[in-house]
Amino acid sequence: MCFPLTPTPPPLVLTPSRPVTVDKPNPYTFDLGNLVCNDPNPVPRNPDNLEETLAANARDAAQMLINQILSTCEIKSSKEGVHIVLPQATTPLPREKPIPADKAPTKWELFAKKKGIDKKKRETGNMVYDEAKGEWVPKWGYKGKNKDGEKEWLVEVDEKKEKDSGKAHDARAEGRSERKERVRRNERKQRNNERKSTKTG
Repeated sequence: MCFPLTPTPPPLVLTPSRPVTVDKPNPYTFDLGNLVCNDPNPVPRNPDNLEETLAANARDAAQMLINQILSTCEIKSSKEGVHIVLPQATTPLPREKPIPADKAPTKWELFAKKKGIDKKKRETGNMVYDEAKGEWVPKWGYKGKNKDGEKEWLVEVDEKKEKDSGKAHDARAEGRSERKERVRRNERKQRNNERKSTKTG
């Protein structure tokens, strides 16, 4: 009977544990908000083992950063687990992108400023109470209040409009077309304002 031979695993090499305390002539400085550890000590010049020297310095700085976090930061526990509360960052970091330019005022903003019209406080939320349904419904969009009358099974016929136009009057279709025309008109005004703002900017 033959059994397949399994390869012998390599021997386990245990590296000696490094100390959790680091002694340096000059003390480290920290910005825990940015998880930064500054080492003011000069790097020893050792061209033969430069990579090992840099790795040891990085390890010491990381060890001191962890020590500082565990000894000075608040530790909280929650349902998600245990986490550490970091302080406010103290090192200003450069922006990735330039500061955006100020937007040019719109046509309405220029008009309101000229006439002294104060900006009205915008109503919060997109819901309005529908007394007929007895519930809160969206002001616009899917099942919005602005579509009232478009799906009613019975609507009043405007005899004057039928007489003037000489054809049957469909209040539902007219309501839908008026709403869509308002949307298109607002989109055109918005595009015009954007073009004007880019020209003045």
